[in-house]
Amino acid sequence: MLVDGINGAQSVIKTLVNCGVEVCFGNPGTSEMHFVAALDSVPEMRSVLGLFEGVVTGAADGYGRIAGKPAATLLHLGPGLANGLANLHNARRASTPIVNIVGDHAISHLQYDAPLTSDIVGFARPVSHWVYESKSPGEVASDTARAVQAARAAPGQIATLIMPADVAWNPAVRPAQRLPDIAAARVPADTVEAIAKLLSNGKKSALLMRGGALLGDALEAAGRVAAKTGARLMCDTFAPQTELGGGRVALERVPYFSEQITAFLKDVEQLILVGAKPPVSFFAYPGKPSWGAPDGCYFDYLAQPHEDGAQAMIDLAAALGTPSQPVARVPLALPDLPKGKLNSLGVAQAIAHLTPDHAVYSDDAVSSGLALQLILPKARPHTHLPLTGGAIGQGLPLAIGAAIAAPDRKVVCLHGDGAAAYTMQALWTMARENLDVTTVIFANRSYAILNIELQRVGASGAGRNAASMLDLHSPEMNWTKIAEGLGVEASRATTAEEFSAQYAAAMNQRGPRLIEAMI
Repeated sequence: MLVDGINGAQSVIKTLVNCGVEVCFGNPGTSEMHFVAALDSVPEMRSVLGLFEGVVTGAADGYGRIAGKPAATLLHLGPGLANGLANLHNARRASTPIVNIVGDHAISHLQYDAPLTSDIVGFARPVSHWVYESKSPGEVASDTARAVQAARAAPGQIATLIMPADVAWNPAVRPAQRLPDIAAARVPADTVEAIAKLLSNGKKSALLMRGGALLGDALEAAGRVAAKTGARLMCDTFAPQTELGGGRVALERVPYFSEQITAFLKDVEQLILVGAKPPVSFFAYPGKPSWGAPDGCYFDYLAQPHEDGAQAMIDLAAALGTPSQPVARVPLALPDLPKGKLNSLGVAQAIAHLTPDHAVYSDDAVSSGLALQLILPKARPHTHLPLTGGAIGQGLPLAIGAAIAAPDRKVVCLHGDGAAAYTMQALWTMARENLDVTTVIFANRSYAILNIELQRVGASGAGRNAASMLDLHSPEMNWTKIAEGLGVEASRATTAEEFSAQYAAAMNQRGPRLIEAMI
């Protein structure tokens, strides 16, 4: 029966708020109009419009990584969900909690196979840990609470709730309340003791960490473990979130290319995984290994992904009787401002010199990111959000979500020009929401990483036609005009001095800004 005049859509939004979901990134269509109308009756829910579903899902990823809790997305039927799949893939690889609300045709309408009818479950399943089709307005609030519980389940999951239009518009019962979280499991004491014993046997050891083990007190504890045992501290190439910068515990990032990984790990006799998977190369290459560890390397697990790796690291430090301080902290080493011709190194130097403390970097710089990886770890303390799943076009949307989750922190989006073209619509949302995001476009007018990969995979016969598939000239994208057309203040830098001046100005103001760095 109808309670206080609410319909299914209102019960869903009120349930989301009851469950701690405060932001909804959306790109709605006809099937979602009752949800859109219901937003006015629940002012506690912040709604953010994206012009493309890949922006919506990427923003939810950035929000979840920084806020540590899920945002909702609102997507229009199967094609709308499909447009957002690439960044849901990235979010799944990052273990980011997200609740997707996907509209569908009214149940009575599905029999007619209208043009937008599709297999929504089929689209959702590869990028979702939990999928459910709600069938009743009386149950949709309960379904929503279960979706949030699934998203919050350790280490963070993607839940997709499909809501037919008539479920949204028909009378509903009261909203549901939050269900208990499926929290990370405590690592048993005997496991901690076994790893402590393993790290004390004198063999060359390394800890490969991910998730909460790379943050805060857990990272400090890892530094103390390294001081006691001599173990190396490592993180994945694309660990979803890392705390880097001067004064923090030093981390070694697993390299990208396969032969670099094998060289990086060649002396490791014992590799302890903390919420991480064994290191493998991103792609297969003829004549090169995909498996990164050396033959005979012993693997063990301090924590599985569903377990509390952060607490396990603290427990391990206690079990080992570690010193009160890590053996080494990263020294703050700010480079001088660059001069002369602008290149990716100069851009990285200026960014490291000028960015304030505790910024958030959304990194989709692709081939231009090598200099950043070398320089930023010694810059001021910051949070690094990389491209976790390899589906480019994540950086701009990720920055949106990070800026909404942390409005008092400067967000810097580092983006290759080819990758940024996938989700350039994100700039419009930055302008609409007046987000404090500075975007740096590395404009090399090329899919430069693919030029490298073309050689590495041994593809033969590549000539003019192959080169044209990886070239972004003729016509050139003008990112200054693109940004201005989408409402973002923009400028172009052709020298190191110009870039430094423009970036310094961006750091000293609030609001969205884009700099096209002509490297």
